[in-house]
Amino acid sequence: MGLFSLVSACTESPTYVGIDPDRQTMALTEVAEKHARGQRVWCVPYARSLSGIEIRGNAKDWWGKAHNLYERGAEPVVGAVMSFRATRGMSLGHVAVVSDVVTDREVIVNHANWHRNKVSLEMAVKDVSKNNDWSLVRVESQPGSFGSLYPVNGFIYPTGDG
Repeated sequence: MGLFSLVSACTESPTYVGIDPDRQTMALTEVAEKHARGQRVWCVPYARSLSGIEIRGNAKDWWGKAHNLYERGAEPVVGAVMSFRATRGMSLGHVAVVSDVVTDREVIVNHANWHRNKVSLEMAVKDVSKNNDWSLVRVESQPGSFGSLYPVNGFIYPTGDG
């Protein structure tokens, strides 16, 4: 299976804006190797490889595990991990890596397993929270189409950022 069959993008030619190209290559290579072994692609290992944030366990636990290890906050920064809360439909939570900050209310993320067993590149995420604090978002699931509301804990910053 070719690498491009493992990737979905909300743009015709993903550029990996703002993401370290070596990290992106490494993360996508790991995805291809997992597929070759018949393993599922999950958001956590992909986000860990892409961001360099060394947290293990389910995505829903990243926010708590980051406490005292990494800076956390409500401001999106390129390279930071967006930590989604667990919901009924997303019981393990979710993590995505910010690849670009478009405006104070919109970012672009790269993440895995939003579309089952695929990496999704350059998907827009809009802050729709009442207080403009990134506590509630909509994710671009298909080009130009924003889906359900998702609660977010905030952003976990790689060492040296934040």
